[in-house]
Amino acid sequence: MTVQIAIVLIACQTRGNVPAANADNAANAEPTPRVTNNEPITIAAVGDIMLGSTFPNETRLPPNDGADELKEVTPILSAADIAFGNLEGPLLEGGVSAKCPPNSTRCFAFRVPTRYGKYLKAAGFDILNLANNHAGDFGDNGRESTRKALDDLGLKHSGSDRSAQFASVTLEVKGKKITFISFAHNNISLNVNDIETAKQVVAAAKKKADLVVVSYHGGAEGTGAQHVPFNTEIFVGEARGNLRVFTHAVIDAGADLVLGHGPHVMRAMEIYKGHLIAYSLGNFSTYGWFQLAAETAISEILEIKLGADGKFISGKINPMKQKGLGGPQIDPSKAAIPLLRNLSNTDFPGTAPKIADDGTVTP
Repeated sequence: MTVQIAIVLIACQTRGNVPAANADNAANAEPTPRVTNNEPITIAAVGDIMLGSTFPNETRLPPNDGADELKEVTPILSAADIAFGNLEGPLLEGGVSAKCPPNSTRCFAFRVPTRYGKYLKAAGFDILNLANNHAGDFGDNGRESTRKALDDLGLKHSGSDRSAQFASVTLEVKGKKITFISFAHNNISLNVNDIETAKQVVAAAKKKADLVVVSYHGGAEGTGAQHVPFNTEIFVGEARGNLRVFTHAVIDAGADLVLGHGPHVMRAMEIYKGHLIAYSLGNFSTYGWFQLAAETAISEILEIKLGADGKFISGKINPMKQKGLGGPQIDPSKAAIPLLRNLSNTDFPGTAPKIADDGTVTP
């Protein structure tokens, strides 16, 4: 895919707040003229990616140094106009994590070899979300190394920092400007708990872009967190967002699609005002660290077709699974499809999309 890129500067301040003056200026700015190309955009979206870690040692690296981990899914990802995923953990050589005490056995910190970036490129990824609770496992050095590794490969990223330079990125595809904005539940990135700032940032981006996609890392984790509650989720003492409120607020502000990740399980999908919300895409390719069993091993590649007006046209669930220590495989049992249908109908009985037995998703 040939994609031209322009970084979108979005005004933010410390801890993710937008200065009032800048927000006013953005609100008064002249909208960018819209293109006349009405051809739909296709996005292939996946959840958590952690291809292997050299921390605390190299026993958590995959066979053949990771070269085969994404080969089975490459045809699906490469066919989309844009392929998106959540990159958990920095691309970094060496370094010390202040997160984990020496000899700790109950601390999760990831350090993915920088050479593994080429596997993401070869698989067809175009943009990677860096707003999550593992991007900072090795501090500022890890975030800087990740950005450089991806930049060197021509892979775009958003959310490694809450600053205007790194909070979002814009891709130009089929003559349309498509801005991705990333949120998480920490103070490094724009924060899912700060609804007012989220609305201002999205509204400002919408004035310059044809389509706006919001990515967020939020919610509790594990098999007990498959449903979307009506309140702010608290996990390991952290506020991880009232995600029903957050997702609706950013769509009201101008977002056309919302992609969630973080719980390490899939969650429901909802159609809100004609726009698709995927509350969690689940684990996708997570090698060596996670106990992959039951719903944490069930995964998907979600193909999404958006109209020129940003409305959801249709989608397709490509059911995946992870076996053993990890890595995505096409799942012949198609377990993801009935699971997502049940979660969606249960959590959003009035607004769930229709999910057919073959994985087709329609409004």
